[in-house]
Amino acid sequence: MDTITSDHIKKWRDNELKRVANSTVNRDLNFLSAVFEESRREWKYCNINPVRETKRPKNPRPRDRLIAGEEIEAILNELNYREGEEPKTITPRIGTAFLFAIETAMRAGEICRLTWDNVFLDRRYVRLDITKNGDPRNVPLSSRAKMLLETLPRDGDLCFGFSNSTRDTLFRRARRRASSALPSIKTLKFHDTRHEAITRLARKLDVLDLARMIGHRDPKSLMIYYNATATDIASRLD
Repeated sequence: MDTITSDHIKKWRDNELKRVANSTVNRDLNFLSAVFEESRREWKYCNINPVRETKRPKNPRPRDRLIAGEEIEAILNELNYREGEEPKTITPRIGTAFLFAIETAMRAGEICRLTWDNVFLDRRYVRLDITKNGDPRNVPLSSRAKMLLETLPRDGDLCFGFSNSTRDTLFRRARRRASSALPSIKTLKFHDTRHEAITRLARKLDVLDLARMIGHRDPKSLMIYYNATATDIASRLD
């Protein structure tokens, strides 16, 4: 490790930027920096951290995409979702997951991994043991989120009964079909449900409760996802 210099890291950075996004490179640089720092301080494998001398690429602006009501309706129609009905197949279950994401701000992977033994409908919360930041958390359920779970059949350990890759494939197909009549939906991503959910929840919860619910250690990071428009804010002013 002591032979690796900042020139090596810069060359790796430039090669990676040709194939992946700036934000991905930055996450990998954070990981590499942590490894070198631990090696320098604890293990004495190297004398410097070469990542510290490497310029980071600029991250793109965070997405601020909210979801219009007509877009929600169009996606649900293409997924054959019917309000209040038990989803018999995988496709309408993805519609249920889409609505559940808007209610809870849970990530797609968290929803796909959710198991019935971590669902506590009587106390209105679900338990997430595996999250992006590594901290388990309890997610409170709105009345609608609770209702959505209650419509799901209990025919396996997984609540929604599909993998994240299946969710991605079928959601993309539904979006493509919907886009013929509604072109704006072409830019919609499943993860935009998190922006939509947090913007809605911010009207109901104080900032600390909201950060706890969605698993952010630093409340400042909520600004990445909170996307209320000036008109929305103005409507709440006297």
